[in-house]
Order: sequence, then C-alpha cells, then structure tokens
Amino acid sequence: METNFTGTRIATARKAKNMSQAQLAQQLFISPQAVGKWERGESIPDIVTVVKLADVLGVDLNYFSERTSSNPAPDPVELPVERAVADTPLKERPKPTRDMSRFKWADADFSGLKDLHEKFSGSLLKNCKFIDSDLAGVLLENNHVEGCDFRGANLNYSRFRGSHIANTRLNDCGLMEAEFTESVLKGCDMSGADLTDVVVRSSSFQKNTLTNAALLRTTFRDTDLSDVLFEGALEDCTFENCGFSRVTFQNATLHNTFFKSQRLKHIRFVDCTADRLTYEFLKNGKANVSGIVVLE
Repeated sequence: METNFTGTRIATARKAKNMSQAQLAQQLFISPQAVGKWERGESIPDIVTVVKLADVLGVDLNYFSERTSSNPAPDPVELPVERAVADTPLKERPKPTRDMSRFKWADADFSGLKDLHEKFSGSLLKNCKFIDSDLAGVLLENNHVEGCDFRGANLNYSRFRGSHIANTRLNDCGLMEAEFTESVLKGCDMSGADLTDVVVRSSSFQKNTLTNAALLRTTFRDTDLSDVLFEGALEDCTFENCGFSRVTFQNATLHNTFFKSQRLKHIRFVDCTADRLTYEFLKNGKANVSGIVVLE
C-alpha cells in the first residue's frame, strides 16, 4: 500500500465528511500531526487503525487498497467508475477487479460476495471470512493465511503459490483443478471439499482433515504428507515421490491409485480395499498391505 495513494484516500474521505484533521485525529485517539503525515505521504496507518478509519469515514476497507490509473482517488460516497457505467446495460458492464495485494487483512468479513475477481498476492489474511464467496480462479502468491474461513466458497481453478495456509476452514469448498505449489497447508479442515483434479506439488501437507472429501484424479507430487487421515474413495489419484509420516488410510477404497516411492512403509492401512494394480504399486514400495483387501 503506497503512502501517497493512501494519504490521498484519507484526505478525500475526510473532506467528504467535512472533518478537519484535528477532528479525525480526535476520533482515532491520535495526534493531528499523525493524520497530517498520512495525508502528506510520510507514513501509513497500521491495519488496526485502517479498520478504525474505515468505520469513522464510512468507507469499505477496499477503499484503501483499490487503485487504477483512471481512478487515483475516488469519492468514497459515489465512485466515478459507477457514474461512468451507469448508462451501460448490466450484461455489458465489465466485472470489477480489485487488487487487494500487499496488505494486512484482519477479521474482515467477505462472506457471500460473488464475482470478486480479486488479487490477494503478498497479503496477510488473518481470521477473515469468505463463507460462500466466489473466488474462482483467484491467485494467492506468497500469502500467509491464518485462521480464515472459506466454508462453501468457490475456489475452483485457483492457484496457491509459495503460500502458508494454516488452521483454515475449507469445508465443502469447490477446489476443482486448484493448484498448490511450494506451499504449506497445515491444520486445515478440508472435509467435504471437492478435490477433483487438484494438484499439490513441492509442498507440505500436514495435519489436514479430509473426511468425506472428493478425491478424484487428485495428485500429490514431491510433497511431505504428515499426520493425514484419508477416508472414503480415492480414484485415479497419484502419490509420486512423497514423504509419508504418520499417514493413515482408514475405511478407504483405492481404485487405480498410483504410488511411486520407496518410502511407503510408514503408511498405515486400516480396513481398506484396493484393486490389484493399486495393491501392487503399494507392495512394490514396501508398504505394509496387511490392512488391505484386494478387489478381484
């Protein structure tokens, strides 16, 4: 978030409210000099103060993060882009794209929003809600996502690169064809999620819950799998050159699932069934297959 841009936003919104710098400072319990520094681009407020600013000035948090060359400092009451397209038929209006990158988002509630088309790269997302939101095709690159809630969200075709995602709810999410590359997923609840055609590559996948998740053509490649419980059906899945530590397949049916590794002996199989081909892949990797019944 650039200082000059942020300062211009603050000044525009303050003037729209007919507030002086001193009056704004009083409501924020800070000095007027601090407000002056923001508006001159000498410093920027921290995330906690940004949330307070949005409340005092009556604007959305996005107001402090959006920027385009044609809209350097929009009026917070009536955005110029809205006036520009007011006479354009709805179906012909372009969908807005907001760049919410390189920012700290804490305790924000984006639940239920549709057609977001957002960019979140390089951001810290902490305790944010995206319940039932449409984030299809979103790119999260070099993000830190902690304690967020994506229950029921559409994350199909999304890309997660170099990101750390921890203690986050992804229950019942659509994650079809999503890719996780050089990322960490730890302590996430992915129960009921659709992981069809998902690729997890060169990543760490630890202590995640996969109860009733759809695992169809799901690929784990060059990934550390630790403390994961697989249940239900796995079909046409791939585990290639992965590390397995305290991984359990329980009440699982494995069909045409490819295991390529010589480090399968630490996998635990409990009341599982598998077709002959999958069974041979496992046996060749020195897995203990005593807990598997072969389907003839």
